[in-house]
Amino acid sequence: MRESSSESRSIEIRRWADSDDVQAVTELLHRAYAQLGELGFRFHATWQDAATTLHRLNEGVPFIAKQDERIVGTITLYVPPNVTGCEWYDRGDVACFGQFGVEPSLQRCGIGSRLLDAIEAEAIAQSVPNLGLDTAEGATHLIEMYKRRGFQPVGFADWEITNYRSIIMNKVLQS
Repeated sequence: MRESSSESRSIEIRRWADSDDVQAVTELLHRAYAQLGELGFRFHATWQDAATTLHRLNEGVPFIAKQDERIVGTITLYVPPNVTGCEWYDRGDVACFGQFGVEPSLQRCGIGSRLLDAIEAEAIAQSVPNLGLDTAEGATHLIEMYKRRGFQPVGFADWEITNYRSIIMNKVLQS
């Protein structure tokens, strides 16, 4: 059963704390990305271990969504200089995000939008004018979702760790 929008407000969005459960975030990412894995996309989040999750959390500004005591969403913002790897990210004025996932039974209820709002606000607070992302070129449902949020395609990348070409998208942030 999907959560109503009024129930989604009972979900707390906050910064990651060292006391939060890394394994719970890792398992959430595996569940959130499972459908993409079933479609043949080898996203890092489909198979990463807890040590990798923690490393990626520590590289950026991580946020979680909690319902009661359960972690039901996560996203990590990476700001320059921790944004590199493709021509767009190497510019120096682009933040990006990763490890973005919501509990499958709670997807399409507004939690992901609230997590994106949190990192957009954080990027603006850190005076980064652009927010980039990369996703599988074939994950058209994700590309359409990001377009509805104001992201536009700006290029492509081919990461060694994945089995697909990524589309790079960007949103100019309003301060």
